[in-house]
Amino acid sequence: MKVLVLNCGSSSIKHRLFEQPGDNEIGRGSVEGIGSTDAVADHAAGLQQICDELGCEPDLVAHRVVHGGVRFVAPTLIDDEVLAEIERLTPLAPLHNPANVLGIRLARERFPAAQHVAVFDTAFHATMPLYASRYAIPKRLAVEHGVRRYGFHGSSHAWASRRAAELLEKPIEMLRTVVLHLGAGASACAVDRGRSVDTSMGMTPLEGLVMATRSGDLDSGVLLFLQRELGMSADEVDHLLNRDSGLRGYCDESDLREVLRRADEGDADAMLAVEAYVYRIAKYVGAYATAMGGLDAVVYTAGVGERCAVIRERVAERLTILGAHLDTDANDASSSDDRSIHASGSRVALLVVAANEELQIAREAVERLADA
Repeated sequence: MKVLVLNCGSSSIKHRLFEQPGDNEIGRGSVEGIGSTDAVADHAAGLQQICDELGCEPDLVAHRVVHGGVRFVAPTLIDDEVLAEIERLTPLAPLHNPANVLGIRLARERFPAAQHVAVFDTAFHATMPLYASRYAIPKRLAVEHGVRRYGFHGSSHAWASRRAAELLEKPIEMLRTVVLHLGAGASACAVDRGRSVDTSMGMTPLEGLVMATRSGDLDSGVLLFLQRELGMSADEVDHLLNRDSGLRGYCDESDLREVLRRADEGDADAMLAVEAYVYRIAKYVGAYATAMGGLDAVVYTAGVGERCAVIRERVAERLTILGAHLDTDANDASSSDDRSIHASGSRVALLVVAANEELQIAREAVERLADA
């Protein structure tokens, strides 16, 4: 079975093609700058470019969808009613779900003989208990309007936690793991014996860790101050918190590599940015260790997690109180392999796992089709 995984964004379409069973990748690519060049005028042209590259018709198309709300807690076969419901969730993910919906529509038209399955970023976190997912605001807001915590990066957290269990040669049902998905967007997830029990992102991807341009955790009163006292509109606040905050807010730079370079040169703002970035990560790991009644493993994944040894080391230094000890040689080694980087005798395993959301999505879509 040929499984095409599509990740349709506002200005790009990324894809990978797998032969299942066997997890054999037989194609990958991306179309960038959609709408900004004559070569790729719109998403339809982008998808046509992908079709030309594929050279085959997929049997199954698995679509990454960012927000599934409270209804979609597992991979779901797509029909007209499901597509309409995903579109109705747009207010919960206005930056992502519209592009996901457009991609689904175009792919259904282009591949009418294929089965189409939606795999939701939020679904992995549907196992969070109510005390972790419900905000301390009137219940009716959660029930009637969906104002609650959902979490994101679910496919990444699911993949990394399962891959960690394989590396440690232990059943995932025995492990209490914190996965750190550290990219431009970043989130931590407490995976207790294979189930997400808490995660740092909330109703939107703004909550939680310090990110490249997103603020992460913020006193809600700050929003009231910005609007009441400084006269900022809702759109201006949205732009501030999503585009001009995080690392950029601390030092006017969103690229962590550049922030680290400036910090090494003694730039005070950059040094504060790095310290705050690391501190917030470590604070979440400690909180999740308490939530799970202990900690067996910490997994670094995504761009920063996989490739930035200095951030891994800075975080690990703050985790020694939990029994985590880093092997600095293993951490500093140049390798793209999934691997352990903890020292001998460390009570907590430290691992690096390459993100593989697309393969996780493909596997989940195939499982859903088998259950149909």
